[in-house]
Amino acid sequence: MTSSVLLDAGVVNRCRRRVHLEHDPAMGDVVTAPPDPTAEQRKADAAAHRRAVADEIAALVGGGWTEIGRGVDREQATLEAMAARARFIWSAQLPRDPVGNRRGHVDLLVATESGYVPVLVVRHKVSDPGVGAQTAPLATPLPSARRPDPVRRVRPQPRDQLRLAHAYRLLEACGQADGSAMGGVIGLDGEVVVWHDLRAPTWPGGRGALDEYDARFADRVAVATAAATGGEPLAAPSRIVECRTCPWWPVCRQELEQARDVSLVIRGEEAAALRAAGIRTVDDLAVVDPRDGALPVTGMPLTDAVGLAKAWLANLTVVRRVPQVVVPRADVEVDVDMESFGDSGAYLWGVWLSGADVGEAQGYRAFATWEPLPTDDEARSFAEFWQWLMMIRLRARARGLTFRAYCYNELAENRWLLASAKRFAGKPGIPTSEQVHAFITSDSWFDLFGSVRDHFLCSRGKGLKTIAPAAGFTWRDAEASGENSMRWYRSAVGLDGTAPDPGQRRRLLEYNEDDVHATLTLRRWMSSPRIQEIPYVGDL
Repeated sequence: MTSSVLLDAGVVNRCRRRVHLEHDPAMGDVVTAPPDPTAEQRKADAAAHRRAVADEIAALVGGGWTEIGRGVDREQATLEAMAARARFIWSAQLPRDPVGNRRGHVDLLVATESGYVPVLVVRHKVSDPGVGAQTAPLATPLPSARRPDPVRRVRPQPRDQLRLAHAYRLLEACGQADGSAMGGVIGLDGEVVVWHDLRAPTWPGGRGALDEYDARFADRVAVATAAATGGEPLAAPSRIVECRTCPWWPVCRQELEQARDVSLVIRGEEAAALRAAGIRTVDDLAVVDPRDGALPVTGMPLTDAVGLAKAWLANLTVVRRVPQVVVPRADVEVDVDMESFGDSGAYLWGVWLSGADVGEAQGYRAFATWEPLPTDDEARSFAEFWQWLMMIRLRARARGLTFRAYCYNELAENRWLLASAKRFAGKPGIPTSEQVHAFITSDSWFDLFGSVRDHFLCSRGKGLKTIAPAAGFTWRDAEASGENSMRWYRSAVGLDGTAPDPGQRRRLLEYNEDDVHATLTLRRWMSSPRIQEIPYVGDL
């Protein structure tokens, strides 16, 4: 039995097992996970962003714009547009390449003197402040118009480069590539085209994006062909980060749990290395001598890996990795949680004040803007939050009391603390970047996530929604999650053109209040005698 598979650009960034399942005829009737509403919304947002950028470029370039519409043979229409040497071809469906096993589309094709180059429009950042990126203005989105950018440096986005490589190979197959191996990306800000040389040795080992793409694509073709033809599978299930959002996870989870696969506790490349060393199941790992330094576990101490396996076998979400748990406490404590909307900004800073009296009402308080992001009103809400936090610290010190503010996983809060100080510099109440940096590096700012990581082994993950229930905390909203809050925010501020929904604003405030209450509950639990009820890994 033979089968010629045709693969799109996404396969090179996709799990090999997923590629197998997508091409296995036996999987046709298998029930997969339903589409994630938040992921679907991101797709809709990306489509709206592409549409807005297309309209802007079409207006700027002033002629020579061809759009491949729906309801037509899009491949044929694209071929005809290229044959007619259209300057710009939007929403191009490139001709299938059965010999190369490729199919695909690209947002924009730009004509050069010798052919076409591909351009993507994406809804994420493709550059950072700095120098060195090769950019061109939207009015002249041509590789010949690119210049070293004095204010931008390239933000590494491997997926974008690999998608460009796929489009370039398709252009080669139909004789329309211009030979330069250039590709462009227009990002979230939609201000310039960032150009990439797909042959430049910017990948590990001195490879270019085309080299990396060719190797990955050949592998995925082999995996898909084996699945489509009933051959020996070339990809077995193994838990990785992407499993959380993969529609095929219910299928793989069942297989992994039946096999008691080691990736259920040690995921990714380390799980593959353990299998190669003969440690294939959680049971195998649980009986390993932690003093065996020859085992390929580098992401954590081998003692922790073995402890996680023992916790999983005992169906324990959390076990103590140390005999005694110690969390720094203070007389006056503030729990902080921030809510952001993608890269658009931070619209809500929530706090919970507890401890000794400093002349301020204890409990929850929110500093929010309900103007759709991005908005200058974000500066006001951030300034009010910062001034309140500094006031509490000063009052504590004036009373001879210790002070500490807490968050859970400081990467998010620190990012927006620093970014807000920089973006709104000079506005009333906004701290300097130096003031923010001094605070987040001081003893006054404590990351509870780091404390959980140091004191516990968590067989089901270390997220707050996983750990806080072990301390007895539950969220009022059964759908509480960072992903879902994105949807609620859209309705709360009327991003889709509807009237702002006060009910969703209340929902977000309750969600944020529960988050800061959860960190407070978690900290109190970790500081209480009840923590000794959590099994110690050395006793398993």
